[in-house]
Amino acid sequence: MKKGIHPNYRPVVFKDFSCDFAVLTKSTIKTTDTIKWEDGKEYPLIKLEISSGSHPFFTGKQKLLDTTGRVEKFMKKYQKKS
Repeated sequence: MKKGIHPNYRPVVFKDFSCDFAVLTKSTIKTTDTIKWEDGKEYPLIKLEISSGSHPFFTGKQKLLDTTGRVEKFMKKYQKKS
């Protein structure tokens, strides 16, 4: 591998502040923010707006649309008038 052409691959904390969910993983993303993790060390911080901790699909609070009657309503509205 050539020296100096690869990004810095390091541990980074991704935190969703809407539900206080955080995960420590590795990434090459650049940031100036830092956070103190559970192990007492300080890691770069990436702030998230939505994550698996707050997304309705993963939390089970997904809102299902009522699709019954939608086809009938469409057909009634756009059927040919005789």
